[in-house]
Amino acid sequence: MKTSEKIKKYLKEKQQSSVNELVDYLQISRMAVSKQLSNLLAQGEVVKIGKSPVVFYMLKEEIIKKKGLVVVDNQTLKIIEENFLFISPTGERKQGMNGFEYWCERTNQPIEKTATEYVKTLKKYNAFKKNGIIDGIEKFNATFEKVGLDKIFYLDFYSIERFGKTKLGQLLLYAKQSQNKKLMRELTVDIKPKIDTIIQKYNIDGIGFIPPTVKREVQLMKELEKNLHEHVRRVSIVKIKTEIIVPQKTLTKLSDRIENAKNTIIVDERAAFKNILLIDDAVGSGATLNETALQIKQKGIAKKVIGLSITGSFKGFDVISEV
Repeated sequence: MKTSEKIKKYLKEKQQSSVNELVDYLQISRMAVSKQLSNLLAQGEVVKIGKSPVVFYMLKEEIIKKKGLVVVDNQTLKIIEENFLFISPTGERKQGMNGFEYWCERTNQPIEKTATEYVKTLKKYNAFKKNGIIDGIEKFNATFEKVGLDKIFYLDFYSIERFGKTKLGQLLLYAKQSQNKKLMRELTVDIKPKIDTIIQKYNIDGIGFIPPTVKREVQLMKELEKNLHEHVRRVSIVKIKTEIIVPQKTLTKLSDRIENAKNTIIVDERAAFKNILLIDDAVGSGATLNETALQIKQKGIAKKVIGLSITGSFKGFDVISEV
């Protein structure tokens, strides 16, 4: 059997595959597999889903079958493949259509109908994005009496109605909670292009990372700072050690969160900047980012402060207690 036929047979059996899986299966070089896939792509027999480093290949006309005939059109399939991620209770990564089927089985929902509703829900939330970025300044203006941020952006919502955490929300949660450096690198690769765009667009000459409260051996923000490789001066921001550590996520009142941020975050910086970018992992209330921005302006460190959160809440003041 020709190598191309073996690839198609494998894709038919597995529904999708990465290059690495095909290399292991065929026992040939990565270059040889990539060449075969390029030919099949050019011939229109397979499709490529996702973006580097997470790319999968599928048969173009493959029909998803499970418990009878369940047909998902190619466009719906493509959207699910690129956006759906579920981490099982036992830590298994379930991605794309296979993950979606798994999730539907767990929640006892029909696959075809739920797939259509998932795409519809994604479109509703994606409507808030411009060039793939969510503008959250209206939420801040409605939440705080005094706003220190000139702009605030989210790269995605942490969760969406009915379907729970987004792909970015899942990656963020489990990268941070499991202290998994591989997931942290994947997360960095996913968000770096958007961060680079913001840095360039707003002429950022200083970048600050909100320090963590909970002590961990591997800190997400430290790994993020290291892996982004941004050639921008760092703004020194420190978290004061208190007798009893009180994480923001444990506080349910907005006033408590503001008090916590105001008295435990110190911008320990003497240099002057024009435009600073502040990066945080998840915005529930936004108190930490806002209070840090206010402090920067009060100290005359910068005239403009742009906030950026990997994920944010859809509603006004949400407590994202997991991250």
